[in-house]
Amino acid sequence: MQELPGVGLVERARAVAPLIAREADEIERSRRLTPSVVAVLIENGLYRALLPQSLGGAEAPIETFMQMLEEIAKADASTAWCLGQCSVCAMIAAWLDPDTAQEIFNVAPGILAWGAIAHEARSVEGGYRVTARWDFASGSRQASWLGAHVRIVEADGTPRKNADGSPEVRTILFPVASATLHDVWQAIGLAGTGTDSYEVADLFIPERFTAFRDVPAALREPGPLYRIGTGATFSLGFAAVSLGVARATLDAAIALARAKHPSLAGTAMRDNQAVQGLIGRTEGDLRAAGAYLYATAHTMWRDLCATGEFSAAHRSAVRLAATWTIHQSAKVVDAAYHMAGATAVFRSQPFERRFRDMHAIAQQIQARDTHYEDVGKAILAGG
Repeated sequence: MQELPGVGLVERARAVAPLIAREADEIERSRRLTPSVVAVLIENGLYRALLPQSLGGAEAPIETFMQMLEEIAKADASTAWCLGQCSVCAMIAAWLDPDTAQEIFNVAPGILAWGAIAHEARSVEGGYRVTARWDFASGSRQASWLGAHVRIVEADGTPRKNADGSPEVRTILFPVASATLHDVWQAIGLAGTGTDSYEVADLFIPERFTAFRDVPAALREPGPLYRIGTGATFSLGFAAVSLGVARATLDAAIALARAKHPSLAGTAMRDNQAVQGLIGRTEGDLRAAGAYLYATAHTMWRDLCATGEFSAAHRSAVRLAATWTIHQSAKVVDAAYHMAGATAVFRSQPFERRFRDMHAIAQQIQARDTHYEDVGKAILAGG
């Protein structure tokens, strides 16, 4: 019997988590996912969670994708971040012609990574030429292809405009061998993501290796997943990563409290009423954040499947839920870290890396405070 889309992804993520946890120290030290971790993610089809079924991907419902990332994040945040980044990048296949998508995603390892929007590509016969350097390419060290989001200019340098007067932006795709990667990711957290910079010089990009990412009218795939677009999917995925990190950190604090008898204290940590109360409140905060995030995703997905529309209201709801969940997860991690006392500062303990990883997540674009302003503006406007 053929497996249903997305079935088994969460279970497979849970099954490979112990191996990832064992590799976490080496991932941190080398600032790369280890070969064994990349191999097990590929073998279990986790990188293909959001790839269209027409290409052999899972095309998983959004909640399944989120749960998959949450399970991996409990073992190692860097692995979950890279998996989330590259999985969402694979959604670009829904905007490509089938032969091009096959060449990118069905030739091993079939992994795509990209960074932030920047720079221009000049229109030439048959495609575009570009010389540029981009940052923040999480997962690039495992990728076989790279992408970039660029503004298009004509041969004479005139910016190309959309019908509404906005700059035309395309996503260009090219083999990783065409680029130079710069090892620049020396960061407080998410050290293992290898979120490096990459550069190309006078590179020709054939027209078929470009796409109007996140433009519904340009879609070639009918599934509801691709109506959400990559931006909102990144937000939901990385919010789920933050929940996984928070869950693992709080669980570590609970385990410590059950066993620890602090020096100079009259009672065991588990018998301390202040600790008991803090654990109860923090557990409630984490469960509330998870319930809110998944309820928002569920409602959006239900409506999307019924109507085929990812509305402005859905976009605003996702942005608010994802931003708040990341911030709430950071508060949970902070509470667990402080609860652990001096134990938390040692690298041999399960706290300090997660503390750093969580605060690196909270600095990303998906957690910007300005999202609250955008949502508040929409609410005040009656949206």
